[in-house]
Amino acid sequence: MTNQKKTRRQVLEEFVQKSPGDAFSRYGLAMECMSTGDASAAISSFESLLEQHADYIPAYLMYGRLLVRESRRDEAKKILTTGIAAAGRKGDQHAVSEMEALLADIS
Repeated sequence: MTNQKKTRRQVLEEFVQKSPGDAFSRYGLAMECMSTGDASAAISSFESLLEQHADYIPAYLMYGRLLVRESRRDEAKKILTTGIAAAGRKGDQHAVSEMEALLADIS
């Protein structure tokens, strides 16, 4: 009997399946997909995360970076603009400045 070790992505997918509303697990899955080069899966995970948790501020910056990397600048601008507003409402000035810097780079 083989004891196949699960990949990090498989483990994260299981977490998301067990707790679809858990923002941290979905963010982790999006980041893992992004880092392994599966942009479409990362985009899907970021979209699901932000639909359910519009106040999950770190997702906006990373999703914006991914969209820039994928040459989807207009979409990145929308995500970053939305993220800046969300971070501003939460008083997260650090996130605001990071997203504003990325937005300035692509504008």
